[in-house]
Amino acid sequence: MYAIVKTGGKQYKVAPGDIIEVEKLDAEAGSKVELQAICIVDGDKVEPVSAKAGSTKVTAVVLEQFKGKKQLVFKFKKRKNYKKLRGHRQNLVRVQIESIGSEKAAKKSTKKAAAKKAEKAAADAE
Repeated sequence: MYAIVKTGGKQYKVAPGDIIEVEKLDAEAGSKVELQAICIVDGDKVEPVSAKAGSTKVTAVVLEQFKGKKQLVFKFKKRKNYKKLRGHRQNLVRVQIESIGSEKAAKKSTKKAAAKKAEKAAADAE
């Protein structure tokens, strides 16, 4: 199961347990944030998320806030002796995805995974 989330003007493909770096969010390290889901894919089933349906949530935990690598911005005009070199470091946040979908859906998926593991263990034992 994975989801497409939108934050900071960009879209990211996330699954539970993934760690991603997004543009700065107003949240302290250790706090939980909700990300806007565009669609959720569960196996062969694709669920586009409408604005009215509030049941689908992507929750993430903020791990740290930091600055990204320096991006150099170089401006130049030939034959005019004009050169400018500037740098920019973007403020970023590293988040870990906790769960996708509603709490009921997360519980169902973990129960299904546990049942599959139990069946596989039973088949291997024989």
